[in-house]
Amino acid sequence: AARAATPDDEVKRAEVAQRRPLRTIGDPYASFSAVGVDPNRNEVVLQDENHFRILVYNRTANTPPGATMTEPKRFIGGDQTNLALNCALYIDPKNGDIYSVNNDSIDSTVVFSRQAEGNVSPDRKLHTPHGTFGIAVDEENQEMFLTVEHDSAVVVYRKMAQGEDSPIRLIQGDRTGLADPHGIAVDPENDWIFVANHGSVHRVAEDSENPGRANWPLDRNRAVPGSGKTLPPSITVYTRTASGDASPLRVIQGPKTQLNWPAALAIDIERGELYVANDMADSVLVFSTSADGDAAPIRVLKGPKTLIRYPNGVALDLVNDELWIANFGNHAATVYKRDAYGDTPPLRVIRSGPLNANVPALGNPFPVAFDTKRREILVPN
Repeated sequence: AARAATPDDEVKRAEVAQRRPLRTIGDPYASFSAVGVDPNRNEVVLQDENHFRILVYNRTANTPPGATMTEPKRFIGGDQTNLALNCALYIDPKNGDIYSVNNDSIDSTVVFSRQAEGNVSPDRKLHTPHGTFGIAVDEENQEMFLTVEHDSAVVVYRKMAQGEDSPIRLIQGDRTGLADPHGIAVDPENDWIFVANHGSVHRVAEDSENPGRANWPLDRNRAVPGSGKTLPPSITVYTRTASGDASPLRVIQGPKTQLNWPAALAIDIERGELYVANDMADSVLVFSTSADGDAAPIRVLKGPKTLIRYPNGVALDLVNDELWIANFGNHAATVYKRDAYGDTPPLRVIRSGPLNANVPALGNPFPVAFDTKRREILVPN
C-alpha cells in the first residue's frame, strides 16, 4: 500500500515548488505567428505566440540593423486577456477591432477594441473547438470562418458570435479533403473559400446515441483506430456556403506546387491571386485563384536576402501596395512590394530582438523528456 503523506513530505513539496530553475531554455523575445495590417489607421498588428501577446506598431516602422528591437506602440497581454498560443488574427476594416485565435490551452477566439492596451479583458470571447488555427471573415455576409487542425474541419460562425454560440455550418468528412487545415481565406468576388492543409488526417465515426453539439466537429475521441494517414500538402477550394461532407471544387496539390506546411493565406481580389506562407520551405508562394491540380506558383518569394524564416503569417495591404510576412524563425516581420518575387530584400523590417539572435522556435513543447544516455532534452514541438 502507498505510504501516507507526512508533514515532512508537505514541507519538502513546498520547498520544491519555490525552487528556482538552474537555467531556462526559452526565447526572451517575441515570436511572430501572425500579422494583420490596418491601413486606415496606419498600423500593423502582430501576434506574439511566445509570450501570449498582441503587439501593435506603426505601419512604417523600420528597425535599424544596429538596434536591439523596435518597441511597439502598445501591446495586449496578461492573465486577463485570455490569450494563449495565439496563432491567427483578423482586423475589422471599419472599427479596427482585433480578433485573435487561440490554438491551444484556452479554447476560444477573443475580440479586443482598437483602443485595448495592457492586461485587459476581451470585449467578446467565443468558445471554439480545440485546435482552432486559422481565421477569415466575410464582411458582406457577416460570417467568420475558422479552421480546426486536429479534427480536419472548418467551422463557420456569425461574425458577432460570442460565449457558447454554436457554429452555423461545419465542413468535415472523408470527401472534404481537409487534412490538418491551417490557413483560410475568403474570396468574396467568386464566393470561394481556400484552406491550406498540412496533410495528416484520420477518419472519425459518428455516434447516433450521442450526436453532440450542433455543427461541432467530431473530435479525436471519435477517431477510427488505424485510419490515420499522411497526404501531400494541399490547398482545397470550396463554395462559400459549403457544409457537411462537401467535396472541394478544386485541389492544388503536387510537387510543382512547392507546398510544404502551408500556413496562413491571403487573397488579392484585384489581381485574382492567392498568397501562401509556406512555413517549412521559408518561402511565400503566389497562385492564381483559379489554379487547380499540380499547378506551379505564379511567383515565389524565397532566398537569404528575403529574410523569410518559418513564415507563419501573411497579409496584404492593397492601399499601400505591400505584402507583410510574420516570420516565426527570426524575430522579424518583413514587408515587400506586393508583386515581389525571387530573392528580394524587404523594404522594411520590424524586429522584436537583436539581429541574428538565436531562436529556439518553441511552439507548444509538451511533454518534455530527458535522454539519460545522451544527456539530451527531447522536446516535441
